[in-house]
Amino acid sequence: MGKKLKILYDCDQCPAYCCSYERIIVGKKDIKRLAKHHGLSVEKATTKFTKKGEEKDERVLRHRRDEHYGTVCRFLDQETRQCSIYDARPGICREYPGTKRCGYYEFLTFERDLQEDPEFVATAYNP
Repeated sequence: MGKKLKILYDCDQCPAYCCSYERIIVGKKDIKRLAKHHGLSVEKATTKFTKKGEEKDERVLRHRRDEHYGTVCRFLDQETRQCSIYDARPGICREYPGTKRCGYYEFLTFERDLQEDPEFVATAYNP
């Protein structure tokens, strides 16, 4: 068994930046998990929750409008900024960021410290 990384970030203090990534890639196993979670067939879940990605045979999660980032993953609860399907979330979301540090969390913490405002959220989106 591999050594577990000491995590140096707190997703509960983040406005769900990773959910704004355009390409949240999902595989067949992820789609099966989503289908089971929602009581749908794999074919229906594929159509309803994903779209064709940039690469051949790639599937990515569909997005919806968001006031902070323009668009975000369709499963982001926009009130709580938390995942609405946490137990059924895709593998890529389970693994993110894949290191003990999250660059966006460090940037956000730096900005909040600089602004002396614990609620400050830096965004580049202008509606």
